[in-house]
Amino acid sequence: MSDPASPLPVILDGDPGLDDAVAWWLALASPALRVLGVTAVHGNVGLERTVRNTGVILALAGARGAAVPYFVGADRPLVRGAVHAAAVHGESGLPAQDLPDPAAAPQAGHAVDFLLDTAAARPGVTVVATGPLTNLALALRLNPGWAAQVREVVWMGGSTGLGNRTPSAEFNALADPHAARVVFESGVPLRMVGLNVTMTCLATPDRLDVLRALGSRVGSVSAELLGFYAGVYRQRYGLAGGALHDPLAVGAVLWPDLFGWKAMHVHVETQEGVNFGRTTCDVHGVTEEPRNAQVAVDVDEAEFFRRMAALLGSYSA
Repeated sequence: MSDPASPLPVILDGDPGLDDAVAWWLALASPALRVLGVTAVHGNVGLERTVRNTGVILALAGARGAAVPYFVGADRPLVRGAVHAAAVHGESGLPAQDLPDPAAAPQAGHAVDFLLDTAAARPGVTVVATGPLTNLALALRLNPGWAAQVREVVWMGGSTGLGNRTPSAEFNALADPHAARVVFESGVPLRMVGLNVTMTCLATPDRLDVLRALGSRVGSVSAELLGFYAGVYRQRYGLAGGALHDPLAVGAVLWPDLFGWKAMHVHVETQEGVNFGRTTCDVHGVTEEPRNAQVAVDVDEAEFFRRMAALLGSYSA
């Protein structure tokens, strides 16, 4: 975990999306992290909405989000047409009542330029990515040396096993598999927090009650957002609540001790067909391919939720 006296500089890249919002409030609340900026990308909903939602999330964070710049990123995947997840995240991406308007407009300049310029100016930044990896892949295409300038990329995406958007592919990987392949083949230090872990960490009804009882707007909106897709998870997966996908990526930066990690080679399938977007993880090293990622294989989900709720509870009413 980072020393709060010397907070870890991070960039948040994502496609909010209700669980992105909770993840970003978690990052903004932690004294161990210094959020340098936020870069929006297409994904759960279209880019126009993910950009607006980024401004809304920062506004709801109050003083903690007021000084954080945000940037407009890629509006489509590298190769294929865009796919979205409105059935899970709602048409707006932030299905909650009485949300504030953004307090500030996005910064001038493209998100990819911000990623490149920030890493060049202060090598060692960590990028926490909770959406399709298009912005990061574009940065690597423009400057392959970017991979050596960042401390690491922590990505919520992929899986060692089954998918969720298709039987074989997780949504963030499927939304731009060509970009994910660029990132995994770039040599950037990479940690992957996939469905094999995130689907074990659920926002159950009793946990939603904990968030509501925090007594803050962030707590109540977090519960409202996470409760929105609980029905989908009950019907589709037989689970007792929505998964805390994106918050776990921030948790992996804050509390890596809560996770089990295993180095392995991850191949992202870009051939159209039933395995399109699959992250094939060589769990047992049978291919002898170079290990290109540290992959989360388990998590202490009860302790993660306890720590997450404690940090979200630090927001004022």
